[in-house]
Amino acid sequence: MAYRIGIDARKLTDFGIGTYIQNLLPALARIDDRNRYLIFARPEHEEFLSELPDNFRFVAERAKGYTARELLALPWQAVRGRLDLFHATHYVLPYFIPCKTVVSIHDIIHMLYPEFLPNRFAHIYAGTMMRHSLSSGDRIIASSRSTKCDLLETFRADANKIEVVHLGIAQRFRRRVEAKAADEVLERLGITRPYALFVGNPKPHKNLTNVVRAFARARQIQDFDADLVCVGDNGQKAFRIRQQAQGLGIGDRVKLVGRVSNEDLPAIYQKAVLFVYPTLYEGFGLPVVEAMASGIPVITSNTSALKEVAEGYADLVNPLDVEEMAQALARGMTQPEHREALVRRGLRRAEDFRWQDTAKKTLAIYWSVLGASTENEEALA
Repeated sequence: MAYRIGIDARKLTDFGIGTYIQNLLPALARIDDRNRYLIFARPEHEEFLSELPDNFRFVAERAKGYTARELLALPWQAVRGRLDLFHATHYVLPYFIPCKTVVSIHDIIHMLYPEFLPNRFAHIYAGTMMRHSLSSGDRIIASSRSTKCDLLETFRADANKIEVVHLGIAQRFRRRVEAKAADEVLERLGITRPYALFVGNPKPHKNLTNVVRAFARARQIQDFDADLVCVGDNGQKAFRIRQQAQGLGIGDRVKLVGRVSNEDLPAIYQKAVLFVYPTLYEGFGLPVVEAMASGIPVITSNTSALKEVAEGYADLVNPLDVEEMAQALARGMTQPEHREALVRRGLRRAEDFRWQDTAKKTLAIYWSVLGASTENEEALA
């Protein structure tokens, strides 16, 4: 039996969730030609979705996230599309969805860091919607065991409804970029080697201020000649990072290159000496696995999902301990043997995270919620 499955893809171009949607949809398409999928996305996303097969249909939906309009528009889309199942790809599950539901909750960042939200009402809205999703969703997908534990501890959710499905990484990070092409990317972006790399927006939980402090201290511990290259939004918060670097005497060593294209990112990873990502909280930590698959050593945090993903395969540090971070940076920048050991372990760990596995587990959850898991075991083999 074939089903009609709706997927909320309105956040297709967002950080984090956008990466999830961009990779989950093609991976589902490769393994499921039976069910019919209705992909609810913004009108400007139609071109990206046009590459999906015929059983995936684009449906324009202009309702913005975290608004009253989405709570009305998506139930109407479910009725009009005669859905058997609706998959909310982030924590907002509208009320009165007239079919089975699956909700992906990647983290509880809006509960832990309400300052990311525009006002107090947005914080209340986030908490209300997470509680509703956890109570009303037929199944919850958590990106890590850490996120599942956060949901259980913060909301006293039903553990039996929550399934952990790790994310994957795009194949472009596993493929080696030709040296000439990689050099052209670096030259165009004004990046000079050698450099340590950070990838992420300069939001408070990304901990970039401590990374800059640690980098300055690491250069005092070991006098190495390298830059700190930071990829991410280049707005007002980035300006404050530049001011901080100037105050620490490393203004010429901290390079904020802004956002880069998906096509350029593998080259930037692969040409780095090491990757540093000691953030305060992550629901999964996709950049850590991207760096591992790119063949560069990783320094990351001993907290949240980062420990789950990277323990035993990277140097783990206390993200609040600048001296510990600096010692790890100094060692990573100056000890080739240590870097090579981390590279070998990281490449091994990256093999555990593939989008085809994420898609298979997600599709199995769809079948289970629809009461059709036994019937379709062969399709998932």
